[in-house]
Amino acid sequence: MAPTDRVAQLAAHLAAVGPSMKDKVCIITGADSLLGIGRASALALARRGPKAIYVTDLYNNHLDDLAKEVRSLGVECIAKEVDAASEATVKALVQEAMDTYGRLDVFFANAGVASGTLLHAEDEESFMTMMKINALSAFLAIKYGSLAMKETGKGGKEASGGSIICTASVAGIRSGAGSPEYSASKAAVINLCQTSSFQLAGTDIRVNAVCPGLIETGMTKMTFDYARERGSSHKIGQLNPTRRYGIAAEIASMVAFLASDEASYVNGQFIAVDGGLSASHPVVPGKFH
Repeated sequence: MAPTDRVAQLAAHLAAVGPSMKDKVCIITGADSLLGIGRASALALARRGPKAIYVTDLYNNHLDDLAKEVRSLGVECIAKEVDAASEATVKALVQEAMDTYGRLDVFFANAGVASGTLLHAEDEESFMTMMKINALSAFLAIKYGSLAMKETGKGGKEASGGSIICTASVAGIRSGAGSPEYSASKAAVINLCQTSSFQLAGTDIRVNAVCPGLIETGMTKMTFDYARERGSSHKIGQLNPTRRYGIAAEIASMVAFLASDEASYVNGQFIAVDGGLSASHPVVPGKFH
């Protein structure tokens, strides 16, 4: 089966799931991109039947349409412009969810940016901007999301608990998948999830990082478009043992799993969803494995 046919088959399969998140209230940042992991995750969560989902991003170009699509699945959905790296804004967003629904169960901290710069092309400003958008946003989600998840007695929530998922990257695991500033920011996200899981010990609040490999999103669209123009799109993702690139729905399925009680014993982990790319040191195909 051709890689493109397999991708289409998987997309159809991942769209057919049942409810497993009854009564839960969720927040997603970085959900505006039409090809993005945030958007795909909103739909993946919606198919699992939560009570409400906040879909947010710095700009609202497509959030309203996404909210409408989520509502068509029978889930309340609120679209909001939110700066995920602003403490006051994130605090207010979480408070709004608590004031409206009395509970928060899932926070998917997905907001982020990437760069393709080399070490000596980066500077203090670019490095700190990357850290602010990618790592500070994760910290704020964990800080304020966890405070809300501890609260009980409202919205039918009888015990502390919840799931916080942060988008990291295989670039945060080891070298070779991103620029120094981007990789450093994603490594910080991974460590935040690990340390926070222990800081929140005994609360039943789980904190995990999902680490996408090469996924076709708005962020990587230029790479994919360039390959298609050259007629080499069939080569995208050939370095990993799955021999293809990934789609946002495949990351979204992991996010939805981590968000649900099905992942109740998964905590403090960074999970690579990369077709196996990060499983090995570089090898020559057909030689030593």
